[in-house]
Amino acid sequence: MTQHQRWTAEQIPDQTKRVFVVTGANSGLGLATTRALVRQGGHVILAVRDEGKGHRAVAEITADQPGASLEVRHLDLADLDSVRAFAHQLHTDHPRLDVLVNNAGVMAPPRTLSAQGHELQFASNHLGHFALTGLLLDLLTVGRDPRVVTVSSTNHRQGRLFFDDLSGERKYSPMAFYNQSKFANAVFGWELHRRLTAADGPVRSLLAHPGYTATNLQTSGPVGVVKLLFGRILTPLAQSPDQGALPQLYAATAPDVESGQFIGPDGLAELRGAPTRVQLSPAAADAETGRRLWELSEELTDVPFVIPTLV
Repeated sequence: MTQHQRWTAEQIPDQTKRVFVVTGANSGLGLATTRALVRQGGHVILAVRDEGKGHRAVAEITADQPGASLEVRHLDLADLDSVRAFAHQLHTDHPRLDVLVNNAGVMAPPRTLSAQGHELQFASNHLGHFALTGLLLDLLTVGRDPRVVTVSSTNHRQGRLFFDDLSGERKYSPMAFYNQSKFANAVFGWELHRRLTAADGPVRSLLAHPGYTATNLQTSGPVGVVKLLFGRILTPLAQSPDQGALPQLYAATAPDVESGQFIGPDGLAELRGAPTRVQLSPAAADAETGRRLWELSEELTDVPFVIPTLV
């Protein structure tokens, strides 16, 4: 396994004329990712639920980096109509997309249903990103060194798919359903890699996780003990968003990454450190689980994937 112990955002290659979509780009890991990409010349589309926060993020970045190439677009991943509208508008305005960073997420809220009636974490963290990727895959196919980077978590190793109760109607635990959504991210990223590779297409699918990073993910969604634990007690152990974003930045830009790789921190228990290749749980790489989740996701989103190839 290749180690990248000294890799930092300063080593990102020149990204001039490359077009990125970063979901959840107005704060935390998404903001850190956006800031690093535009510093190296990339054009970043901030896909955000709150456009006001997106514009404030742009103002913050451009104050430090005048001339940064940025645009803000509305995207509510929990609402599949919003995902379709975002993808339609992107097709109208951009002839290609080079990198999609599936970064946004919610963590351990009380049980809530999305606009289409799905459990909020599964809807936002997985279904929205699944649909977005499928709807943008044709733009990625004509991109330059095109990649999809899906952000999972070490928690995917504790997760499983509740196929008989995906919405938590019978039994709901905020952390168990968060773990389910992060497991779904991992399964999707690997299954997408498998399908893209089989089609011999140009797009690479990579997975990344930030270790334990201090962001508003731990404070804006959780309640009770989970919020106290992750939002306050353990915060001194967390790394900064700039550090936590390095694995997904490496996956999005490093020349030597390969489709199917999972990039995370190299420190103890993968909680912090520099980017390196880490292991996907065997359960997430199970072919039958991948097939079942893929077919279910196509059904729930009404987005049939067409895996394109270049002739």
